[in-house]
Amino acid sequence: MSDDCIFCQIVAGEIPAHVVRETDTTLAFLDVNPLAPGHTLVVPKDHYERLSDAPSDVAADVFHEVYELVPRVESVVDADATTVGINDGAAAGQEVPHVHAHVVPRFEGDGGGPIHAVAGERPDLSDEEFEEIAEGISASHRT
Repeated sequence: MSDDCIFCQIVAGEIPAHVVRETDTTLAFLDVNPLAPGHTLVVPKDHYERLSDAPSDVAADVFHEVYELVPRVESVVDADATTVGINDGAAAGQEVPHVHAHVVPRFEGDGGGPIHAVAGERPDLSDEEFEEIAEGISASHRT
């Protein structure tokens, strides 16, 4: 637990939250600055700043909870779809340095865009660059 982390404080019960689901390793609660009704955050109870900092079983637990929550949230708020996202690191827009997944209900005509809209300018990669990146990812090992 990190004393200055708002999500750790929510997990500890020091800050109130609208909790929607809790397991031994995760907590899910409504975002207080929602992008849509039902916007839910899923966090590991232990403090991990980046997804790669979390043990694989905890990361799997977070994704399992996202899997469980998407249809529930959609049903409750009558959403047409859902966008799921993780901002992993400050350069990706992570504002709270504690791993968290966003479950954002989406509605026809809500004005939101696809996930490709978050990255700004897109690179113009050659086939060779695609191949080099794919080979590098395939051959790499978790550090």
